[in-house]
Amino acid sequence: MIWTAFMMGLIGNFHCAGMCGPLAIAVPLDRSSWLKRLAGSLTYNLGRTLTYAIMGAIFGLLGQGFAMAGFQRWLSILMGVLMIAIVIFPSLFKNPFDSDRGLFRLVGGVKAKLRKLFSIRSYKSLFSIGLLNGLLPCGLVYFAIVGAIATGSVTNGMMYMAAFGLGTLPIMLAIPILGTMISAKLRTIFTKSIPIVMIFIGGLFILRGLDLGIPFVSPPDKVLHVETAKKYMEEKKMGMHPSTEKKDCCHKAID
Repeated sequence: MIWTAFMMGLIGNFHCAGMCGPLAIAVPLDRSSWLKRLAGSLTYNLGRTLTYAIMGAIFGLLGQGFAMAGFQRWLSILMGVLMIAIVIFPSLFKNPFDSDRGLFRLVGGVKAKLRKLFSIRSYKSLFSIGLLNGLLPCGLVYFAIVGAIATGSVTNGMMYMAAFGLGTLPIMLAIPILGTMISAKLRTIFTKSIPIVMIFIGGLFILRGLDLGIPFVSPPDKVLHVETAKKYMEEKKMGMHPSTEKKDCCHKAID
């Protein structure tokens, strides 16, 4: 399912242009040459993608807890339903926090730090701006986090969010270099397509949890279960015939 994260990021490119475009245009690049602009933009986006990967690992760990408890199928279905519900009933998921508390206080701190970094022109500053930018509230990132939880694995969650970050790379790499050359009409077209993509990805997560036996889309439950997967790999390393089925007989240990 990692490819769905990349697709989400790719389709969301123009949403990123609208939401993060002004910030990306303002990053303190060395504009003395195109090569230096490109290097600076890459550094900025590397920091942003690294933050996404760390977030993916954290939320993947949460999903792994459910998976190890045997709820991988239901977790995938629940996250898929949640993705679709957020698109269809957005008013139910509006942020309930006051602007001077909780999440908004954290965001205020991030923005204050960003303002200081924007006055420094260096690769270290660009990397730090990218790291902090990844923490700013973004609906598209929230969708990706839901997907990272549904992967049920720290590694897969990290890869999922990293793939999402790489999907957003084309536009976020171009904006600091090209500025506002992308038309508003094109941005609008892609932004309107985002809800359709989110529903599609949510549907894929639901199918993944339904145990329909469809390769890559809805694999059998035994493949999704973390403990079964570990047993499969252990048997393979020992040279035994990998099997995920329980045996009715037992064998005495041979000294």
